Amino acid sequence: MPAPPRSIIPWDDVDTVMVDMDGTLLDLAFDNFFWRELVPARYASHRNLPEEEARRELTGLYKALEGRLAWYCIDHWSETLGLDIRALKEEHRHRIQYLPKATEFLAAVRRRGKRLLLVTNAHRETLAVKVAQTGLDREVDSLISSHDYFAPKQSQTFWKRFLADENFDPGRTVLIEDSLSVLKAASSFGVKYTVAIRCPDSGQPPRQISSFPSVDGVHELG
Repeated sequence: MPAPPRSIIPWDDVDTVMVDMDGTLLDLAFDNFFWRELVPARYASHRNLPEEEARRELTGLYKALEGRLAWYCIDHWSETLGLDIRALKEEHRHRIQYLPKATEFLAAVRRRGKRLLLVTNAHRETLAVKVAQTGLDREVDSLISSHDYFAPKQSQTFWKRFLADENFDPGRTVLIEDSLSVLKAASSFGVKYTVAIRCPDSGQPPRQISSFPSVDGVHELG
């Protein structure tokens, strides 16, 4: 799919820019490594299991919680797996990196005078690790975790509670996000402008996306 024009976002009609974190600003390669390689290896060692057996068990656990708030909760996984998930993230935090030209994009949005909110499903402890590594808190106006609202971004409950707490006009808001289910929920709620990310993981090829306007990365949106 050819890249859309740079005017994909009608900037004059937008007051609030919401950006996801993992797979939109930060390279999803870290999370894919963490949950698909590191956690299975450590879980296998902890349970004295063959790694393939541990991987199969974890795949089932992951799928059971896909799209639910518990999937993003460090406390849940630490208790369920008997591993210190935050400590593991800290141990490998050097792998946490921005996607190409993400900080330049954020700076360009701020120069336009738009309100810039990071809105993530990440647990606050995960957010703390990633902010410490990247300085992301200095690049945006506010950091919002869906855990503060006890509902994931995939749910209408999140958007209703978020709007009640934050003063933004959905009709003058853009959400930039790699999760199509989150984009669908936001669009259903009334967020007028939505943009999907085709390359959330720098080590993977672009995805084909037809349901939303899309770009390979935020560097195309400046």
